[in-house]
Amino acid sequence: MSFTVLLLLLFAAALVSLGGGLVFMLRGGGRSLYRSLMLRVLFCALLVALVIIGLLSGQLAYRAPWLAGV
Repeated sequence: MSFTVLLLLLFAAALVSLGGGLVFMLRGGGRSLYRSLMLRVLFCALLVALVIIGLLSGQLAYRAPWLAGV
């Protein structure tokens, strides 16, 4: 599985968890709201860790025009 695809899947999972948290919040919260928050924090932490690993290993690269000389 491609590294970029894995990052996109984690990003999508975080967005789905965010939407689920909104639904649970509007319905009254409870245990489901906290579970959704924990999943969202987990997905985002994994996403940040994978971005850092990808940048350090060279699988992800900076492609911003203002960083062309770096």
